[in-house]
This record gives sequence, C-alpha cells and structure tokens, in this order.
Amino acid sequence: MPSVFTRIINGELPGRIVYSDEHVVAFLTIAPIRPGHTLVVPRTEIDHWIDLPDDLQTALWSAAATVGRAIDAAFRPRRVAALVAGLEVPHVHVHLLPIEDETQIDFRLADHNPDSAELDAVAERIRAALG
Repeated sequence: MPSVFTRIINGELPGRIVYSDEHVVAFLTIAPIRPGHTLVVPRTEIDHWIDLPDDLQTALWSAAATVGRAIDAAFRPRRVAALVAGLEVPHVHVHLLPIEDETQIDFRLADHNPDSAELDAVAERIRAALG
C-alpha cells in the first residue's frame, strides 16, 4: 500500500507542494512546528534514509538545500534546521524548520489544526523565494 507521501506526490491526496523535480518533492507538513516547516521526500518510497542509494541520497540533500535556501529567504530565521526522524511515515523525509533557537525543534509544538489560509500563504512565500 502506498505511503501517505506517495499518495500526495501522485496527486491522490492534497498537498501544498513547493518544489518538485524528477527525484524529489517538497511540501508543507500538515502539522507544522513553525511556519515554513517543509518535508523533502524522494519520489521513490524507501522507509529508512540509510537505505537510499547514493544517487538518491545526493538528490534528496541537494533538493533540501535548495528548499532550505528558499525558506531562509522567505522567513529570515536564524537557521533552517534539517531533521531526519522518520518514525511517523515509513517513507524517507527531511524536515526543514526555520528556527530562532534549538528549543523550537520539538515535535510536541506541532500545530495539528493549522489555518488553511496561513498554510497557503506560507507555501506561496516559499515558492516565490524559489523563483
């Protein structure tokens, strides 16, 4: 059965996609810790990041850097954190979080009921920064 991320990538479920190439897709999470919280996901469904082939590993991190620079330009945080935890969905994903300090890297801070209009505006800011 396809993961929820594969279903978003394939257009079967809605997603606020901000970046897409032949190997990787980036979209806003449905439970953001901070505005701009984005997931970078390979199109190939692989559960654990250490199992990615080298070429896909390179593509994933290259896309994460591209999207991370856009998040930085759009939100001007002190840092854009990159996290790989991957426990909630069995499909590799990198969390990109604009943060001011390390205390903001806490999944307990996730907003499980974010405002749709705010998410749309955040996605547009990131897309605009990507050019």
